[in-house]
Amino acid sequence: MKLPFNRVTPPNSPEPNSAKSGLGTFGGVYTPSILTILGVIMYLRFGWVVGNVGLLGTLIIVTLSTSITLLTALSICAIATDRVVRAGGAYYMISRSLGIETGGAVGIPLYFAQALSVALYTIGFAESVVQAFPQLNQLYVALIVTISVAILALTSASIAIRAQYFIMAAIALSLISFAFGHPLENTNIEMWGAPERLSEPFWTVFAVFFPAVTGIMAGVNMSGDLRDPIRAIPTGTLAAVGTGYLIYMLLPILLAMRADATTLIAEPLIMREIAFWGPAILLGVWGATLSSAIGSILGAPRVLQALARDGVLPRWMSFLGQGSGRDDEPRIGTAVTLAVAIAAVYIGDLNLIAPVLTMFFLTTYLVLNVSAGVEGFLQSPSFRPTFRVHWSLSLLGALGCIAVMFLINPVATVVAAIIVLAIYFWLQQRELITTWGDVRRGIWMSVISEGIHQIDHADDTKNWRPHILVLSGAPTKRWSLIELADAFSHNRGLITVSSVLPSGSRNVAQQTKSEQTIRDYLERRGVKALVRLVTASDPFDGARKLVETYGLGSLVPNTILLGDSEEPSRRDRYCETIAQIHQAKRNIVILRENPERGFGLRRRIDVWWGGIQANGGLMLLLAYLLRTDIDWRNAGIYLKLVVADETAAAAARANLDRLVKQVRIKAIPQVIVAGSRSFEEILHSSSENADLIFLGMAAPHENYTEYYESLQAKAADLPTTIFVLAAPGFAFEEVLSDSV
Repeated sequence: MKLPFNRVTPPNSPEPNSAKSGLGTFGGVYTPSILTILGVIMYLRFGWVVGNVGLLGTLIIVTLSTSITLLTALSICAIATDRVVRAGGAYYMISRSLGIETGGAVGIPLYFAQALSVALYTIGFAESVVQAFPQLNQLYVALIVTISVAILALTSASIAIRAQYFIMAAIALSLISFAFGHPLENTNIEMWGAPERLSEPFWTVFAVFFPAVTGIMAGVNMSGDLRDPIRAIPTGTLAAVGTGYLIYMLLPILLAMRADATTLIAEPLIMREIAFWGPAILLGVWGATLSSAIGSILGAPRVLQALARDGVLPRWMSFLGQGSGRDDEPRIGTAVTLAVAIAAVYIGDLNLIAPVLTMFFLTTYLVLNVSAGVEGFLQSPSFRPTFRVHWSLSLLGALGCIAVMFLINPVATVVAAIIVLAIYFWLQQRELITTWGDVRRGIWMSVISEGIHQIDHADDTKNWRPHILVLSGAPTKRWSLIELADAFSHNRGLITVSSVLPSGSRNVAQQTKSEQTIRDYLERRGVKALVRLVTASDPFDGARKLVETYGLGSLVPNTILLGDSEEPSRRDRYCETIAQIHQAKRNIVILRENPERGFGLRRRIDVWWGGIQANGGLMLLLAYLLRTDIDWRNAGIYLKLVVADETAAAAARANLDRLVKQVRIKAIPQVIVAGSRSFEEILHSSSENADLIFLGMAAPHENYTEYYESLQAKAADLPTTIFVLAAPGFAFEEVLSDSV
């Protein structure tokens, strides 16, 4: 079945032909995994390992290495038994757990690592063949073998798996021949290897051996071709890890009994000399390289196919997601992988990139452990694996992967990390839309839940930040309110854009859809904000309801931002609402916008000072927050204070200078002598060229509507003005400076 671009098979839908066809546990998982584990390092480097660190050191290295692999295998089993693992193997698991960006960031390098691994293995095969038959050309041998394994994969995955049975037989024959071999010399078993001056450090030897146990992904990569992946992956993977550990624990004993440390270090093919029938070891080496090449040529195209189907790759590459035949095999992806492998074979020397490829495989292990660990830690109701693993084991596996990466090659680790992060940010910018959920929302839910309970109900001046409820109505009509709230917040606090709709105008479903529409609009404008719509028969009742009920626990809006009242007939209700908000101990910020000037050039902010207590402290703090916004970064804050005469002016200037120094806000103090002028005259003459003006408001009292109308009259014809009324009882002077 062919899937169109960017369409993903639903999690619970059956895989095509899964009930009647597909590979079983032995052929689809165990065989490719064990053949990748029992690779060239076993034949060409195991004697070197024993010679350098001795029998006991080798057993410790094998146990430590296999422990990390086992922990990763357990994480894979947990993920595989929680959901159907479709084509893509490790990429599919990671993307469905940690999100498509993380999955793609790991999946793209993983594909290239597997594709180039084909060339690595076939070049290694060619080198060993040419050593046995010097008359052959290494390049031609490598090309022929690369094309041959690709033909196997193109013909059928099941045929390629059956070819691996013969390779497994060759490896088994070589191990039997070695087991019945003979000692090369009389030797005492050396527990800690050659003398220190002749041997490599323990961790250097560990780094050389570790890739020998990293074959567990070979079976996972075949997930889309398995008859029953939920059962096959855990059983086959763990069986392969166990078999590999048993063999790797027995071989060092035989090596230590049959040759001394110096000989083991000097002879790469020491197993051939010890074996009952030496050519069997050579067959095993060839089989190991061929099986690894087949595993890579089978796995890489399936990762590529999954990446294309999920839309991770650019749209013009969507054809790579097509499948062929009854089993939906990725023949186009295999052809592309063959081209990559042939190009690498022509280059010939891959020693420079080989360490980075190893890092990509280990990065995949790391992220798989993180995926299982996070899922287990969060205990989401949707995560119900039949194979349960405690999250701490997955975390331990992740830490082991990080440690091994740095032990093997710190530079390659950093290079791989940079590549993965670059792909992650590229995918994040593309804002891919998926049809599945991932664990990231669960992580944030867990953090929010813990954070809500940790926040104290008491006011905290040290950690105060604006949580703004914007009573904006339709955002398109009063955008300046949202723009101002965003400038105040600057990602320090929360913004909620709210609107009161007439009763009966929306049902719950329509209201939710409208909220999403507004949220999308805000995101397109670059504003991070929550959205809340309510219905009420009267907009003022709706606003009061929002202030009273909106929030979560102690996390409620502490600042209400609204527009000025322009309708005289509704001013009484407007002022009643101000009084109710003030009684609720919320800050009130009212924007009186000059429609002709807007926010002007955003170069000058006038704050009319009446003292640091209450309104003064909040106004200065809001002006400071406003100037941290990129659009207001060049604005100057002018702190204006009116005094009666010159006698008071000198002391006022000294006080303002000291205040500015103490609060550590760059502001320009200006003391204005009133003389015979009224405050309104001074206000208009002094602030006519400002871009924004802050004025304090009196607390609600009798005849408050008359007071508010007089305040509006004072601000008439002024540039855009903000009226500020601080919440009662909150010490904003302590927010500004502990020393004030």
